Amino acid sequence: MSEDAAADREFGEAVGRLGPAVLSGVDALEKAFRYLHPPNFPVLQERLAPIRDGLAEMLPIFEQAPTPAALSEFRRDLLAGSTLTLGALTRIVEPGDDGVMGALGAMHGHARAQALLYKLRVALPPISSWFAEPFCRGDLAALEAKPGSDARVGLFRSGEGTGAEGPRGGFDLYVPESYDGTEPWPLVVALHGGSGHGADFIWSWLREARSRRFILLSPTSRGSTWSLSAPEIDGRALREMTGWVSAEWNVDREHVLLTGLSDGATMTGLVGLGEDVPFTHLAPACGVLHPMNFTIGNLDRARDKPIYLIHGALDWMFPVSMAREAAKVLRDAGAALVFREIEDLSHTYPREENACIIEWFDPRRSSPA
Repeated sequence: MSEDAAADREFGEAVGRLGPAVLSGVDALEKAFRYLHPPNFPVLQERLAPIRDGLAEMLPIFEQAPTPAALSEFRRDLLAGSTLTLGALTRIVEPGDDGVMGALGAMHGHARAQALLYKLRVALPPISSWFAEPFCRGDLAALEAKPGSDARVGLFRSGEGTGAEGPRGGFDLYVPESYDGTEPWPLVVALHGGSGHGADFIWSWLREARSRRFILLSPTSRGSTWSLSAPEIDGRALREMTGWVSAEWNVDREHVLLTGLSDGATMTGLVGLGEDVPFTHLAPACGVLHPMNFTIGNLDRARDKPIYLIHGALDWMFPVSMAREAAKVLRDAGAALVFREIEDLSHTYPREENACIIEWFDPRRSSPA
């Protein structure tokens, strides 16, 4: 075996060891964030520790492996994504003085890691599979761009931010690679929670967008959270962003969903029930029905509005009693309401609800199963 062939083999073996370890890490983090409830934090730490240790063991082996010249960019992204994943796991396993609040930093690292790993999906099918729902995993090629298509697809970002997360007040956009513009696609507009960022929250929906073929817009508030006391400030921007995307891509204007988490959910109600909005369906999760809805006519406009309201029975920030009262108010206002009270959900995003929301929002996007 030649020296180059031996080096290529060593690099391939190192990738074969690191790949499963980093995918185990990002998957375990996604599950941990779903079940992040302060009293359960020690249990999550115990579960994540061996996964963190396994990734920590594989990372130096990959770093030391000789890299074929043609794969230097691939090595850079896999190494960076793995390092971010390791850091996110460590923020939870060994939070130091940050305690549970260190999980917020871990969430940011997890999102940045996904942004890097997603670029490697074609070269590493297990990564492509992780970014697809189970019913799509038998034909991953169908999720990529069609031969001859010149449609603008992939991940886009507005503004000129210098950081990995981009500027505030802009947006991140995902147009699935299989989009070719020949038919209108639904649009989902997903709002992050307080202190969040669209560049992070987009990953809460990307797998479903890629698998079920809808366009995904993830805006970022101008301030550290949405302008809840003056909803028109961010509300105008949300309408303009949605309008721009709908003009640039073939959007099904009968299916435009506004959804959000926590403060993003509260903003979903304030903006989504406003006058002359493009949003046809609303799906707020773990937020509140802001008192301003009662004074600006939003409840009058709630009649027949399809709303999918989600809340956790363990929510420590907004007790579930608030959501029950909001559900009653919306029903009394005539909204076409689905209310999901989730027994084991704290103040976190219920990723497993995405498929249910999409199938409620647009039954054409139901999975074959």
